[in-house]
Amino acid sequence: MTTARRVPGVRIRAANAAEVREEGDYVLYWMTMSRRRGFNYALQRASLVAAKLERPLVIFEPLRLGYRWASDRFHRFLMEGMTDNARAFAGASVTYFPWLEQSKGQGKGLLEAWSQRSCLVVTDDYPSFFLPRMIAAAAQTLDVRLEVVDSNGVFPMRAASKTWARAHDFRRHLQKALPEHLEPEALPTPDPLDGLTLPSLPEIPSAVAAQWSAITVDELDAPETLAALPIDHDVPASRWQGGETAARAQLETFLGRGLELYADGRNHPDEELSSGLSPWLHFGHIAAHEVFSSVVGEGWTPAQLGPPTGKREGWWKLSPGREAFLDELVTWRELGFNMAHREPEHESFDALPDWARTTLDEHRQDERPYLYSLESFEGAETHDELWNAAQRQLVREGRIHNYLRMLWGKKIFHWTESPEAAFRIMVELNNKYALDGRDPNSYSGIGWVLGRYDRAWGPEREVFGKIRYMTSDSTRRKMKVNKYLARWAG
Repeated sequence: MTTARRVPGVRIRAANAAEVREEGDYVLYWMTMSRRRGFNYALQRASLVAAKLERPLVIFEPLRLGYRWASDRFHRFLMEGMTDNARAFAGASVTYFPWLEQSKGQGKGLLEAWSQRSCLVVTDDYPSFFLPRMIAAAAQTLDVRLEVVDSNGVFPMRAASKTWARAHDFRRHLQKALPEHLEPEALPTPDPLDGLTLPSLPEIPSAVAAQWSAITVDELDAPETLAALPIDHDVPASRWQGGETAARAQLETFLGRGLELYADGRNHPDEELSSGLSPWLHFGHIAAHEVFSSVVGEGWTPAQLGPPTGKREGWWKLSPGREAFLDELVTWRELGFNMAHREPEHESFDALPDWARTTLDEHRQDERPYLYSLESFEGAETHDELWNAAQRQLVREGRIHNYLRMLWGKKIFHWTESPEAAFRIMVELNNKYALDGRDPNSYSGIGWVLGRYDRAWGPEREVFGKIRYMTSDSTRRKMKVNKYLARWAG
């Protein structure tokens, strides 16, 4: 019998009105965004229902073609994660069915085929990109109960009763509301499959086997598999490897090298002290809970927390580096999920706060010091050496140093004909190249450039109006960038 805990009800929602089909043959976990074995509430929920009903558990992890910005970079990262999962699930009491769509439309009907004989379908709750539309469509199609489970963050998305407009206010709310979600009974089981003994699935259902086959590890690893797919091959795979194993290695590197220096050093590009975990967090190859538990350390309990003041420092009662990182991991990251979950239009320019859109409109006709096209930005063909370096890092590595990412966005706005055009260019470049793009925090960051989560600043400036102003010259004076420029400016 599994040792997994019950999943808190606030993390589970029914996407349709169908019932659990207790006479079904298996429980199906449709793995879409929490693509990992560990610290996974959705897998935990599916395994507990399977144990209760004494049915096999099937883990179905598909990778489709038809998403926007599909490229070698994202497909390779996800395929490496599937390879990792195949090995992780090989010794477990489950059936793992990884599936790679290799021609457009090939996967039509596959989920329905898997659902026909299932007791329950469980999937991941993710509030951005095409995922909400995909879940809504599946909910209308399936005739069995579809449950959507939130494994995104330390604070459940549905636990917030409003959309928070400022980090300070959200932080103060977290300091009051988060402790109950850090109690042992609310936390995810580190390995939901540990100790799990379930019946084996005798065979792949005929409705599935007649048309679809699981992809093998050898096929996932073969370069020709990726090369044959009808996706954008001009955006190459990054040097970063996908999967839970690589994610944990990155976490260990950060814990040993950057964590204690994070508070003072994270904004200096030369220091390379950021965690670098955002690609694996985005694709679900590592859980925010696992990162959190590693940072607070063994033996830490919510009883150690300070009073809820809303301040960035001191509440966790940990070292400055750990406190600074947890503010990024919990407050700022989950602020983005709060808006994405509650505001369907969070990916649009119109989601900016009223004051920001007003000041942007008042300065719409201001003369820009430079005007660049999407193609010039994409090719790092501006007059600014530091900006070009950040863009080259994005294109080649799939990431930009965190501080320079803010400058990158501010200057796109400064050098574009309108704020709407700047918003579109930031979305296009970020989501096309960034391994952590297409994420609630993509739209948080792009929105922040244009005033979201910020306040009006003075003095009022040309183009920017009351939007916070940044320059490359001030960045070079305040931050250590010489090594960064030596690497990326050429």
